[in-house]
Amino acid sequence: MGKILGFLDFDRKDPTKEPIDVRLKHWNEFVQRVSDDELKYQGARCMDCGIPFCHWMCPVNNVIPEFNDLVYRGCWREALEWLLSTNDFPEFTGRICPKLCENSCVLNINEEPVSICNIELAIIEHAYREGWMEPEPPAYRSGHTVAVIGSGPSGLACANQLNQAGHTVTVYEKSPYLGGLLALGIPDFKLEPENIERRIELMQKEGVLFKTHTQVGKDISADDVRDRHDAVVLCGGAEQPRDLQVEGRELDGVYFAMEYLTQQNLLNRGVQIPTAQLITAEGKRVIVLGGGDTGADCVGTANRQGAASVKQFELLPRPPAERSPDNPWPEWALIERTSSSHEEGCIRDYSISTKRLSGANGTLKRLHAVRLNFGPKDPNSGRREMKEIPGTEFVENVDMVILAMGFLGPVKAGMLAELGVELDARGNVTTDEQRMTSVPGVFAAGDMRRGQSLVVWAINEGRTAAQGVNAYFQALPPKESPAPKYVENRRNQETWE
Repeated sequence: MGKILGFLDFDRKDPTKEPIDVRLKHWNEFVQRVSDDELKYQGARCMDCGIPFCHWMCPVNNVIPEFNDLVYRGCWREALEWLLSTNDFPEFTGRICPKLCENSCVLNINEEPVSICNIELAIIEHAYREGWMEPEPPAYRSGHTVAVIGSGPSGLACANQLNQAGHTVTVYEKSPYLGGLLALGIPDFKLEPENIERRIELMQKEGVLFKTHTQVGKDISADDVRDRHDAVVLCGGAEQPRDLQVEGRELDGVYFAMEYLTQQNLLNRGVQIPTAQLITAEGKRVIVLGGGDTGADCVGTANRQGAASVKQFELLPRPPAERSPDNPWPEWALIERTSSSHEEGCIRDYSISTKRLSGANGTLKRLHAVRLNFGPKDPNSGRREMKEIPGTEFVENVDMVILAMGFLGPVKAGMLAELGVELDARGNVTTDEQRMTSVPGVFAAGDMRRGQSLVVWAINEGRTAAQGVNAYFQALPPKESPAPKYVENRRNQETWE
């Protein structure tokens, strides 16, 4: 702890953002980062707590007090070592993580928390500028081959760890673009594609093989993939969206969030979309159903497309402005949060149930809804009974409805059906603690196993699955080029037996 009273001496300083009228005119990132010199003082605010609750809350177990202190002392290279020892892709999480660590920072009890995510991002960006992020292919190859299906955050993390351990890894991606959700699900104004591509290029130089335009279970059979590799890791995500089961759902003008967001990212990459298939909010009255991060991304996208108005309806009640007594620190604060997309123009409303949609000549024109009342929490289930409030029915004129109501797990047809892996009650792939499925040698990680979650949790899942695959290989007869018993390198400080 380099600055004993740093949390008293310095205030939190967040990055500035481009003015709304400026950033709505482009699709690039608009956050103007805090300088490295200023980050020194932000790192000094860390109290190096005896029990670092930031570390406890972080899904990838970042050793946060250590790299905060190293940044304060100007030891950027050492800070990078600590950061990469636990997090494969801090350039992603530093931009799009909801800051679980800051939520549980001890300062956050009654002050502004340490700006941990800004420091994390500054470390990795400093490393790229200094040329420290150079390819480090493993010094040996174990002889084992692994197929990772899906190039989202869990797949990339798993592939990165297995490659560093000396195994030969091939990543299969159905899209022409690598990155999965990172590339086509998250708007470019939050994560520019160049930041994904430079990391994938680094992984390629380190020996990871990527096959795009290859959907397992369609373009190539799952059995064929199993025959070609010693292990398979399923990282295909939770791509089955929750639909709106109401009258009028079939009308033109109703879209799933992912088809909407993905199309805009494709347009940003120069892909030509036929006019008849184009989804645009330009000049339209837009309602986004769903109050989560995906819904907020749709709000920001609609505003950039030039929507006439944007509203966001949420089924659940409005969260409180501050923690409730049954939601104490350091738990995740269940409070209302305002994203940059909401700042750009959006009317949010809560406790609303959509009853039906109506239109004319097959085109959406109106949304019919009713307001809801939620009773007290059931002490056993924790749920609140939901009832419609008589007399609160209303109609909204609308040209476009975007369904951002979450996901119901992975798509079952195709790969999963062919493999015959067991599913849990929620429809996700069941695994043991090593992340192996009911099919020997087939593992699963990320949203496909966990269900819809965060990018940082997906990275954790990928790393854990890689450890499971490595343990599986250790139990197999050795290959012609057996792996050394212990492996260490700069990007993987864990010791693999």
